[in-house]
Amino acid sequence: MKYLFSLGLALLFSFCSGPEKHPPLTEEVAYLRDPSLSPFYHGVASGDPLYDRVIIWTRVTPNDSLPDIDVVWEVSSDENFQEIVKTGTTSTDPSRDYTVKIDVTGLDEGASYFFRFHALGKSSMVGKTKTASKNPKKINLGVVSCSNYEWGYFNAYGALASEELDAIIHLGDYIYEYAPGGYGDTTLDRSPVPAKEIITLQDYRTRYSQYRLDKDLIAAHANHPFINIWDDHEIANNSYKDGAQNHQADEGNYEDRKNVARQVYYEWIPIREEDKHYRKFQFGELVDLIMLDERLEGRTFIADSLGDPSLLDSSRTMLGKEQRDWFIENLKVSKAKWKVIGNQVVFSYLNYAWPTFQINLDSWDGYPMEQQLIADAIKTKPIENVIFITGDTHTAWAFEATNKPFDGYNQQTGEGAFAVEFGATSINSGNANESFPDSLVLLHEDRIINSEINPHLKYGNMRDHGYMVLSLEEDGATATWKFMQTIKERNLEIKDVKTIYVKSGKVKLMYD
Repeated sequence: MKYLFSLGLALLFSFCSGPEKHPPLTEEVAYLRDPSLSPFYHGVASGDPLYDRVIIWTRVTPNDSLPDIDVVWEVSSDENFQEIVKTGTTSTDPSRDYTVKIDVTGLDEGASYFFRFHALGKSSMVGKTKTASKNPKKINLGVVSCSNYEWGYFNAYGALASEELDAIIHLGDYIYEYAPGGYGDTTLDRSPVPAKEIITLQDYRTRYSQYRLDKDLIAAHANHPFINIWDDHEIANNSYKDGAQNHQADEGNYEDRKNVARQVYYEWIPIREEDKHYRKFQFGELVDLIMLDERLEGRTFIADSLGDPSLLDSSRTMLGKEQRDWFIENLKVSKAKWKVIGNQVVFSYLNYAWPTFQINLDSWDGYPMEQQLIADAIKTKPIENVIFITGDTHTAWAFEATNKPFDGYNQQTGEGAFAVEFGATSINSGNANESFPDSLVLLHEDRIINSEINPHLKYGNMRDHGYMVLSLEEDGATATWKFMQTIKERNLEIKDVKTIYVKSGKVKLMYD
């Protein structure tokens, strides 16, 4: 969702039928490869950590298209692989775009591991990962969203690589589907490939390949397990179950495009390929992390306007009944101190107060009946220590979360809020100061934050790019935003840090 602002040769990578016919492998992204990483140009990655297992991933890129490639994988308790605890052999082929994904089981809880792959006579770089802990004193989660290759450099990923984290939570818009110049900074030498809006299987594969060749994204994946959820741009802008704003009739069948996008996502992301995209992760009795699918599982069409008669229809849903019931039940039965919700779009009421844009109907405000059902479920029990972590808006936010800030909410005490919500700014996707001077954006922030129109909104930064670290302990939770010096050149310097804290059992935010 973009609420504020809005190379190469034709790809010859195709596969003929029959076991013996495999044409030469050519890729539009070959110019981005680091030869020293051959044939594992895309690095290594891990994800979806549980107590006894974790996914490890790589991609093998042969010089010519091969019918299959044997791959050996190793997991070790030491970086020099003197203590290999798990190893095995698998194979990959064109049907999976030569990607490799292993669910490594039988690991120790709360343990760090190193992993690597061998194929075609060479070895991959070494990756580092860890399993979930059953008895943590503290959990640190990196939180990111919205990485658009054309908007600038992935400096935030590079900085995240050196953080001390248990996992990186990616809340969506891992890629963008647009053609060159459709949404980005065309003055930089980061034009997306293929040079068109991606629609076909090979289009999506090429776009992911380009992103995964970025050295900073490689570094982040090599150093931390990721827990991913998709938002809309992994398919098309403002997507829902049956359509998308950026899918037109002349672009083919939406269901076909959605299925292709889903297939390639599972090929290129270190995630378990299960029936449902929504899922839960546990870190002992300290944290339950509930990841929601707010796009493809059950979302109905997006309302046209606040005057749309369907806006208050009870059938309008973000999650779909099955996922909603699963979500509410997991909240109710959770024994964890903190219930963290991996949430793609803003849950709290929010008035942006732009002259031509106030309420974002692509967010939970566009699904008010279901929004209220969830609010009621949290308030009725009541369920304490709920934290929504949110992507999508390219802005850092902190709410004392409520969908009704003008009905029973006290701006001074926080009474009436039922959770807190922390929004992650973008890795690099355009925010307000890509369209307006900083001085005007700062004035606008002052106008909407902790104001009459958004009394529950306690912090916002609509100017800077970076990432958030959510630290959870028994007595409290801390959100720390780290903003990058620039996205216009490769530079891992952090220019500013903002920290906000909430005590266990409270919803009143404490901040500088």
